[in-house]
Amino acid sequence: MRYAYAITTALLIGGAASSLVLQHPAYAQSAQNEPGAIASAAPRPGAPMSFADMVAKLQPAVVNVSVKQKVQLSTQDNPLMQLFGDMNGGGDGQPVTREGQSLGSGFIISPDGYVVTNAHVVRAATRGAKVESITITLANRKEYVARLIGSDTNSDLALLKIDANNLPYVKFGDSTKARVGDWVIAIGNPFGLGGTVTAGIVSALHRVTGQGGAYDRFIQTDAAINKGNSGGPMFDLNGNVIGINSQIYSPSEGSVGIGFAIPAESAKPIIDTMMKGGKIQRGYLGVNRQPVDEDIAASLGLPKDKGELIGRVEPGQAADKAGIKQGDVIVAVNGQEVNPDNSLSYLIANVAPGSTAKLSVIRDGKPLTINAVVGTRPTDEELASLIPGGAPDGDDGDGSPGAPDLRASSNLLGIQVTALTPGIANNLGIQPGSVSGVVITNVDPSSDAAAKSLQRGDIISSVNRVAVSTPAQLAAQINAAKAAGRTSVLLYITRLRQGSLYVAVKLKG
Repeated sequence: MRYAYAITTALLIGGAASSLVLQHPAYAQSAQNEPGAIASAAPRPGAPMSFADMVAKLQPAVVNVSVKQKVQLSTQDNPLMQLFGDMNGGGDGQPVTREGQSLGSGFIISPDGYVVTNAHVVRAATRGAKVESITITLANRKEYVARLIGSDTNSDLALLKIDANNLPYVKFGDSTKARVGDWVIAIGNPFGLGGTVTAGIVSALHRVTGQGGAYDRFIQTDAAINKGNSGGPMFDLNGNVIGINSQIYSPSEGSVGIGFAIPAESAKPIIDTMMKGGKIQRGYLGVNRQPVDEDIAASLGLPKDKGELIGRVEPGQAADKAGIKQGDVIVAVNGQEVNPDNSLSYLIANVAPGSTAKLSVIRDGKPLTINAVVGTRPTDEELASLIPGGAPDGDDGDGSPGAPDLRASSNLLGIQVTALTPGIANNLGIQPGSVSGVVITNVDPSSDAAAKSLQRGDIISSVNRVAVSTPAQLAAQINAAKAAGRTSVLLYITRLRQGSLYVAVKLKG
């Protein structure tokens, strides 16, 4: 979970590999973490006696980022307003505007005032909110109004600019040289308390958190990171910025010793591109994919955790043009294996748009190679629009999933299904003809289908990659799998509001 610490009277608000490199002008002033300047201050290798001298050199370049927001609230958002109305208006149900403030951290990377922070620190905290101003506060309590130069949601990076000169600043280091067990220091403003220093070690490198995309690779640390640390720097013992503190894992919303920082190797090219006014672009295939877990691997006769299964191919996109088909398993991109630590999304996003990616594919158990000209990743809003809308309304009337004359059961799967007629499609809120298959009307709670979260209203379009459109066809494919000695079958499921995916379901004995 990403956090930007916030205080408000109305609201509590919690790479693409780029070839553009900014050549900084020659500065007479030296960076706070120049090798010569930091060498005498850095503690000796091993277990340091104190970080004090090093922190004294680095802390002036770390800043507080304060974002003032206007938040529009309706009576539905505030139970007290529903009961008593609002002395300042809004008691008639009309929305009212409140002022909120979110706090985070950042660090200066040039003496003329460029500041790096997280994108989630400087964006509107909620729907209906609007960022009014961004204020940077230095360690000496001087305040500056900041301009937003660039913000990239996918990498969670933002670049700000303040009008000042001769500022203390720090430089990015080489995060590829970091090793598990190395000492690191985090400096930031947790809970708005001002400059706070914590120390720990690198707990893991290239940590995948499951978010997908080009930047799901983090440095994990046990240095305490809390709300408000977002956007602050992580230093190695040479005083180099090797990471940008971004997320924490915590069931309590407080530090439990598992924090994540964006590696400098990913962040620096993006920040350089923003400073040049360039556009961040990422590769895009246009597929819906999912990992090959143990059950899916068993149903396909493949090793688990090798490759990703293609659940949907977007018409007209790169994968479609290259001939990728639903049900293909992509096992490598340009010779790099696709696995849980090297997802298809990560590998493709880091391929330059317009270039060709060599895809190693398994189709119907046979290997083949497909060359795809990679497209440009759409915005998050455009991607969200690709997910089917609508939802079943639960009616059991005429034309609903519960129509008894079309219902059939599969004791081997523990489900009941009915044909997807135009009337049922309309009842489910989908366009007739856009999806084919059979609709689940009931699931045995003791079955593996229930354990895999199959539910009433799900549409089964294929079994083991063979299309089904009637209950009889579904039963025939399941019986054939049983006769062939299979212990599970691979179902292609469409669930409204969530899109489509493959689910491997174990057969009953």
